[in-house]
Amino acid sequence: MQINGLQFINFSSNDYLGLANHPSIKQAVIESLQSDQTSYGAGAAHLVTGHHLEHHLAEDEIADWLGFEGALLFSTGYMANLAVQQALMQKGDVILADKLNHASLIDGAKLSDADLKRYPHLDMQALERRLQQTQQQNSQAMIVSDGVFSMDGDITPLAEMQALAKKYQAWLFIDDAHGIGTLGENGKGCFEHFGLEPDENTIVVGTLGKAFGTSGAFVAGSETAIETLIQFGRPYIYTTAMPQINAVAIRQALKLVQQAKASRETLKQNIEQFKQAARQIGLQLWPSDSAIQPILLGNSETALQWSESLKQDGFWVTAIRPPTVPKNQSRLRVTLSSAHSPEQIAELIKALKKLTDQAAL
Repeated sequence: MQINGLQFINFSSNDYLGLANHPSIKQAVIESLQSDQTSYGAGAAHLVTGHHLEHHLAEDEIADWLGFEGALLFSTGYMANLAVQQALMQKGDVILADKLNHASLIDGAKLSDADLKRYPHLDMQALERRLQQTQQQNSQAMIVSDGVFSMDGDITPLAEMQALAKKYQAWLFIDDAHGIGTLGENGKGCFEHFGLEPDENTIVVGTLGKAFGTSGAFVAGSETAIETLIQFGRPYIYTTAMPQINAVAIRQALKLVQQAKASRETLKQNIEQFKQAARQIGLQLWPSDSAIQPILLGNSETALQWSESLKQDGFWVTAIRPPTVPKNQSRLRVTLSSAHSPEQIAELIKALKKLTDQAAL
């Protein structure tokens, strides 16, 4: 990418499959606009006159692909995460959330009238204790978690979580923003990655600005859940619908994601190349098998210095600092794409080795 006239290799993007600049998505948009069948703007909120055919088709195709009864488009993943908990959880209900959930999930829980209780990161024993307490109170529970955690890159233990949701008759709400498109043989995300099928009490949010390379998000779930969001989801009701031309791009991106087995395999190889090489030069990595590979550096000053040094060598790697991550856990957040070449990854490792050698002096 180019910033202020300087060229950088981008290792901070969520464009995991390299689709953000794909020619067939551009062509689909151009052809749709030239046909005079599609305007750019939606013109209104979905429930007024803003819901167009392309929105409807995109929702149906996403739901069919993932095996859900329905799906609903949102302009951003943040809005989707605000809507689900606010619409489905009421006073007297309990939201059980992973301690490291994304900010939008935390905000969505706080906007709900339900009680928010957090459990230690990935601790299924603590989650079950919370579920037992909720059952004793005769309260409805919703388990809320990232699928792939955006700052650490680790994956929630979904099989155990789904079993607990079934045992205690709880909603299971997974934000699979970083899993959709990248995980599973067909890119269906965390559920496919673990060989699981969602049930009628499962809700999944997927963002479309990451592996899909477009914009927006969807909520997928049962017909009851989707209809409830349409009627009571304030972030859905009280905003203009996304441009219908973006729905055209989403539909084309979905076709590409479905056909992207080779790209997902390349992404896996790139992740493994980076992890092996990073460990060989003594970098402290998080236990992540996803495209998100954090390098733990500790204090904010070191993270900023390393990020700036990498810029001088032509690499854009963002420093992540508190309050986004806990104190003394500042890091470089390396994100890999199938669009990266092995040579680019090797050059990044060389630049990182220069930094580790300097730190050892």
